[in-house]
Amino acid sequence: MENKMEKLVGKRGMMGKIVEENDALVSKTLSNLGLGENGGNARDIYNALVEHIKRMDNVLYYKLLDEPDLSKMSGKCGKLCEVASALNKPQPGFFIKKEKAAQMLEKFPPKNVLDFFGYKSVAELLEEKGLSSVFSALRFVQDTQWMHKFFDEAYNDLTADDFEERDVELKVLEPEWLGVAEKFLEKKYHNLSHLKELGVIFIIPIKIDTPGETLRLFTLLLHYLNEVPFYSKLFRRFSKERDFANRVKSLLRGDVPQIESRKSGTEFMIVQRYLAKDDENDPRLFLPHINPEAEHWYRAEGDLAKINNLPSCAKAAEGLDFSIWKNLDFVGDFFQNGLGGSEELVSFDLIDLVMSLVKKGEIKYLYHQQEALWNKIFIEYLGRDKINELIEENIIGGFIRL
Repeated sequence: MENKMEKLVGKRGMMGKIVEENDALVSKTLSNLGLGENGGNARDIYNALVEHIKRMDNVLYYKLLDEPDLSKMSGKCGKLCEVASALNKPQPGFFIKKEKAAQMLEKFPPKNVLDFFGYKSVAELLEEKGLSSVFSALRFVQDTQWMHKFFDEAYNDLTADDFEERDVELKVLEPEWLGVAEKFLEKKYHNLSHLKELGVIFIIPIKIDTPGETLRLFTLLLHYLNEVPFYSKLFRRFSKERDFANRVKSLLRGDVPQIESRKSGTEFMIVQRYLAKDDENDPRLFLPHINPEAEHWYRAEGDLAKINNLPSCAKAAEGLDFSIWKNLDFVGDFFQNGLGGSEELVSFDLIDLVMSLVKKGEIKYLYHQQEALWNKIFIEYLGRDKINELIEENIIGGFIRL
């Protein structure tokens, strides 16, 4: 791949350049953490990174976001949404009209939701609970069979006329939805998700009681404030295409092509999801590829870095540099783990670290850094703006062919 890219682009030594930048950023970060340039063993370095995450988490919770109690924020999201919007206020997007979304539910009534609340009609449900709340709750209340049928059939007849320009909506669900969720879910669920097609980012009001959870929630919010506009732009772009509905469904599914779809020549796959979450040995992860998700995280980490310069947060954040993670998304290195001289990979990626912290170290996340590194390779050859342009042009086909 390197040989082909050198011939196409005329840039040489890019891999070496990335290694040098990685090493420099590792040394700088270790020095910032008070470990010196060598840092110590893998455990010491990982623990130092996580301790810095904990300090950020505490400052966010107690000083910047006024100790958010999600159970009381359905009416007004408060500082959580105010600070996030100050860091990144997205432009209006291109989303399904609420009347159309209501019609889709009328055609496919969500029985679990109706039965739980005792409503006889979708109209009554929407009148009492609101479209955004009901649509947000579908994925954790309705069963998989219903969700598949709803997606496969209700989205088939979507046209550009069913969409409109509308602001992105940030919403904390009402506490009553926890009762609905607990009836149908046995395991703990992520407390934040989104509906790309409706432009809704929603938060489930579970109790924040784990170190790192506030930072995970806040960075996920910043991530979706970048991801939702990205897909809105694509909906708008494809609104003039004859197969608009199929393209929308492909984007919502996060389709990733199969290896058999490859052709000869210089190409790299567009991977819309984190495949390693399901199978860390998925063969597509070992092919040249680019991941739009990693770009959304890159921007979210850049947004987070602005906290120290935000007038409403500067004083409360004083003494803690939130920009330390900026440009570390692709950074990682191998360090001695102290057991028989073997080495262990430590990710310096903020999201890997905060996810590992919330899981109490039971899982060491690495895949965010690895996907960001693939992106970094192609960005060095072609530039970030060109990469994003090529993603938009080729995301449905699944390959960027040069």
